Amino acid sequence: MPEMTFRVRWPDGKETDCYSPSLVIRDHFTPGQDYPVREFLEKADTALTDASERVRARYGFPCSRALGQLQAIRQASAPFLNQSDAQVRVLSFSY
Repeated sequence: MPEMTFRVRWPDGKETDCYSPSLVIRDHFTPGQDYPVREFLEKADTALTDASERVRARYGFPCSRALGQLQAIRQASAPFLNQSDAQVRVLSFSY
């Protein structure tokens, strides 16, 4: 199963590499695109849950690393959820 990393820039300027066990991230995000924090969080939840389920379908168990990444994204998003203009930018994909 092909893995990928997607790099994001948070509203405070911090950049983070995020892991996905599947290329499904490409179906939900576009490099160079800004997303309101809540929208980014919803898309990340859908994409990483889908990626984990693809692992489950293939290997019989979910991807704990994808679910851990989702938890990290939730934590990183929390300080910005009440800022209506806060945006997360998806910078790049790497394979």
